[in-house]
Amino acid sequence: MGNKILKSFVVPYLRIGIIALLVFALGLLYYNVYAGMTAILITGGLLLYFYQMSRKRINLWEEYAKTMTSEMEDILCRFVYYNSLPLCVINSQGIVTWFNQKFPELYEEVEMLDSNIYQLSGLKYVDLIQGVSGEKHILVNRKDKTYRVMSSFANEGKEGALMLYWMDVTNLETLKDLYKDEKLCYAYVDVDNYDELIAATPDERKSVIASQIETEIRQWAARMSATVIRYKSGRYFIAFEHKYFEKLEVGKFSILDDVRGIETDGDFPPSLSIGIGVGGKNLVELEEFAGAALDLALGRGGDQAVVKRKNKIEYYGGKLQTVEKRNKGKSRIMAHALRQLIDQSGKVLIMGHRNPDMDSFGSSLGISRIVKNRNKEGAILINTYGSSLMKIYKKAKETGQYHFVSGEEAKNLVDKDTLLVVVDTHRPNLLECPELLSMTDKIVVIDHHRKSEDSIENATLTYMEAYASSASELITEILQYIGDGKKMVEKLEAEALLAGITVDTKSFSIKTGVRTFEAASWLRRNGADTASVRQYFQTDMDSFKLKAEIIADAEILSGGFALSSCEGHHPNVHIITSQAADELLNIQDIRASFVVGSNEDGITVISARSLGEVNVQTIMEKLGGGGHLATAGAQSDKSVEETLEEIRELIREIE
Repeated sequence: MGNKILKSFVVPYLRIGIIALLVFALGLLYYNVYAGMTAILITGGLLLYFYQMSRKRINLWEEYAKTMTSEMEDILCRFVYYNSLPLCVINSQGIVTWFNQKFPELYEEVEMLDSNIYQLSGLKYVDLIQGVSGEKHILVNRKDKTYRVMSSFANEGKEGALMLYWMDVTNLETLKDLYKDEKLCYAYVDVDNYDELIAATPDERKSVIASQIETEIRQWAARMSATVIRYKSGRYFIAFEHKYFEKLEVGKFSILDDVRGIETDGDFPPSLSIGIGVGGKNLVELEEFAGAALDLALGRGGDQAVVKRKNKIEYYGGKLQTVEKRNKGKSRIMAHALRQLIDQSGKVLIMGHRNPDMDSFGSSLGISRIVKNRNKEGAILINTYGSSLMKIYKKAKETGQYHFVSGEEAKNLVDKDTLLVVVDTHRPNLLECPELLSMTDKIVVIDHHRKSEDSIENATLTYMEAYASSASELITEILQYIGDGKKMVEKLEAEALLAGITVDTKSFSIKTGVRTFEAASWLRRNGADTASVRQYFQTDMDSFKLKAEIIADAEILSGGFALSSCEGHHPNVHIITSQAADELLNIQDIRASFVVGSNEDGITVISARSLGEVNVQTIMEKLGGGGHLATAGAQSDKSVEETLEEIRELIREIE
């Protein structure tokens, strides 16, 4: 290396001088032979002299370089061996091949060529390889200290042996933990149906019940050293440190059970809806997170806590059936608002979810009647439908009173002045044609499902009530209060709405309240024939046999869970699986049922049902679906067998 450096400095200048002397000597030789020969001899002598001098200098430089290299190697070896950081080298099998004097202070049991880094520290070679590029920060706790393990290849450009550096970052990690623990979390707490609860309580006990609920909330806040502000009757704002939030998660928000245990004089227990904002970059964003979380908790029926971070939402609780609201004031307000929107729009398009069921179809016919009574042009979007809708769809089409369109036709109809009414769903990914949401500024959402995080945004009017049995029930109430002086509903529309209520309540056996029966009675008075409604639910013999096979092959798990599946691909698998899941609940000691099948497109469909003790909605949400506490479903791209195993694992987590 020294030789190269010297040559790079000396050779260029030496070359120029020799060339100049040679040119001068040749010039002299041309004019005078003796003088030229003398000049050539002098030039040769000088060249020989410089060559000898250069060799001597190069030899001296090489000797100096060798001495310095030897000294540097010794210095580096001593620096590495006596370094204040614990260091070690491992081979590709994770065996420790070298370590410095500090490393045994960290791991006394280490032995050269006889210790594995995984056995010593629990670190895997694969993780350490990722640490070379800085993709992964590896932390190890040892002897009450935290170390960051950094790695690099021992041989440059070659994979295999790794040099590991153990840096003490205890103070840094402690500071980070303190910062995280002391970050603020915001919570909004609402007492569900507070007005109805107090109204159902005798006058002498009203203050007692209210005081008991508030005491539970304030004691819960006191255990977290939190500040509590009651900004309205039954509504509270709480601020607390993040270190207490982790305890809340471990305890699954036991405050929900504590409040639910308070005895009241009403026919339903008190419950809370809690929205918590965590990890906001500032206080404004934190408050937005908490508010959005509370909206989700209320939209999902209450009696639960919803935690919202920037990219993650978690749900806790949800053990109670949603309490029905006795006051119909909201229905009147929504009816008036919907009438105004229809009057202010050029035309109306009605859209439900993909693979529409009786509730979606009945709701669509109900909205269509409101549109007709307001003398507006309306259309119902339906791309495909199953055998369950075959009879009523053909009957509706034969009347010639309804304008059914496909997704492509709808796109040509919609403009900025079109009112889009979405029924029986609030999730864009479940719509018949989600693209329509961006094609108009006027959107109405009417749904009875518990609110999901991926709901339709910026809707002009949203009417979502998780207590309602069905979207058909909500629209039936709107029809009663629309008040336009015309015939409010035709016989077919009344039967479609009643069929929708019947389907979602499993013939009025679940999720049925006083308002459900009132809606059904009103439809019956307006021409709905129960015998005709029943005909819409008749199935063919093959479907009946398949359903019987599913029930017969059901696997009964511990804890009262029934799990079954159907073989092959079926066009009406979502109907078959839901009916089979319903039937399984009729078996003694079954608390919840899950039936899985595959449709003709190869998509796996899951239907989940329960008697109310198990919240099947939260289980289905983990599989990408949703629904209600007792009725839920999901779709998956995985195989039927893989989906069954996922459900088994989720059931094991519950137990």
